Amino acid sequence: MDKIETQIGGIEKIDEAVRLLHEGEVVVIPTETVYGLAANALNAKAVKKIFLAKGRPQDNPLIVHIEDANKAKMVAVDIPESAYLLWEEFSPGPLTIVLKKHPLVPYVTTAGLETVGIRIPNNELALETIRRSNLPLAAPSANISGRVSPTEARFVYDDMNGKIPLILDGGPCKVGIESTVLDLTKETPTILRPGAITEDMLSACLGKVVNHKGKVVRAASPGMKYAHYKPMCACFAAKTSDEAKELYNHFTNSLVIARQDFLDTCDVDNKIHLGETPEECMRNYFRILRENENIYDVIIIESFENEPQYLALQNRIAKATEKPDKI
Repeated sequence: MDKIETQIGGIEKIDEAVRLLHEGEVVVIPTETVYGLAANALNAKAVKKIFLAKGRPQDNPLIVHIEDANKAKMVAVDIPESAYLLWEEFSPGPLTIVLKKHPLVPYVTTAGLETVGIRIPNNELALETIRRSNLPLAAPSANISGRVSPTEARFVYDDMNGKIPLILDGGPCKVGIESTVLDLTKETPTILRPGAITEDMLSACLGKVVNHKGKVVRAASPGMKYAHYKPMCACFAAKTSDEAKELYNHFTNSLVIARQDFLDTCDVDNKIHLGETPEECMRNYFRILRENENIYDVIIIESFENEPQYLALQNRIAKATEKPDKI
């Protein structure tokens, strides 16, 4: 892959981003969840450049971003009324809806599936880029595949400098983890990936909603099959402050990330406050990992395993962490 000069800019670079997208190039757009590596979702050659830049497995589908519900017919067919109810309630926002794909959507975008995930991002730079381009944009997280998702342009640059021509800088992401993915092609609406839009919120709108369970053979959504969200250093989850301290003392050059009560009872030198609410913790989590993965050899994260309100964050922690050998 030839090295490209990567530029970073804000709203003044939107016209350039639109030009590049129409030329079949890949650009980075900010969203409220994480930064996305965007290309024309209807252009198979352009979408292949996303996979190349990320080193992404070909059987991992991409989410398509549109500007409003009226544009859903560009990429989906047989759209149920429930989808429009959800868009009315939660969009623009961190919700991806899986529907039957339109024939114009190439299979490279959907990883060979007959379904497509659609989202309306809650970020004006992203929405304005989509509006001006009049294109649906396939846009997975703008990081090397498997690594920690970027919530600021500087983290995108670390992974993508020299691989893509332009990064639109919209500042820190307000949500900080990827969108909830809800499959409406199932008999019962099924959450394929948890996010800030919770099961309770969706159930209040639709009635019965279930979480996906069982082994994943073929991923219907990003974040289901492959290792994701892993920092460059070793990473472990600890259910108690005693367990965190034991891990901390076992390894050299370690860091503990947790809520304040957890930190207060964990007598270690290197520690960072993650936040106190699910929203704060989600917003800070990827940033803290990115800022510290090259400083420490080991990062220890408070586990939220038995706290349903932290389900989405715990999903990311579980994919990032390893099980330690007996210590």
